[in-house]
Amino acid sequence: SPAESLVWLKGGWSLFVRSPGVWIAISVIFIVMLFVLGLVPLLGWAVVLIGFPIMVSGMVLGCHAQTEGRPLRVDHLFAGLKVHAGNLALVGVFYLLGGLIAGFVSVVIGGGAALTGYILGALAGLGLGLVSGVVLGSVVFSVTALWFAAPLVVLRDTPPLDAMKMSLSACFNNFGAFLVLGVLIYVLIWVAMLPAGLGVLVLVPVLAGTLYASFQDVFGDVPALPPAAPETAE
Repeated sequence: SPAESLVWLKGGWSLFVRSPGVWIAISVIFIVMLFVLGLVPLLGWAVVLIGFPIMVSGMVLGCHAQTEGRPLRVDHLFAGLKVHAGNLALVGVFYLLGGLIAGFVSVVIGGGAALTGYILGALAGLGLGLVSGVVLGSVVFSVTALWFAAPLVVLRDTPPLDAMKMSLSACFNNFGAFLVLGVLIYVLIWVAMLPAGLGVLVLVPVLAGTLYASFQDVFGDVPALPPAAPETAE
């Protein structure tokens, strides 16, 4: 039901308040990393979108650790590099392609200014940027095609294309909840940017926790990361 979106956001907040200091540190590093990646000449925004799922997956692994009673660590942000980094980068490529398609549609509808607004506005979805009307489309895209892609890759060892298909299917099966969630995220981005953007430091981990909470709800209890092979008796 649409009310599930509020339950997921509450779950994200609950994970944040368990370790707010560590989460804020992760947020700062996350935002700085996105900013630095964005400085890459000409292709910076593309590098950001490709690297984004890797860092998101790290935060998902941090949420997973918290729910298992293990401590959250700052280096969880980079845990995705150790688990299927290639597949996660491929998810980022799909995100990039989807974003470009949405951008070109914006050109057809609203002219070149809309494309510029999309490219810059996409960063607002990461808590960094410029809010434009096209951002809502970007948020809706990420909340459907790619919302579950990163956790499916790191927690279920799902191939990227299959992860996207499963994410789309899950979101359409829970369309009301995800429609409401997309609108709420859009509103929260606005609110987070008001206090000199400082609200983003809280919004980033809350959304990571929301992603994890919704994943648990939709896909059921997920197993821990693949266990080590059992020792054979000698």
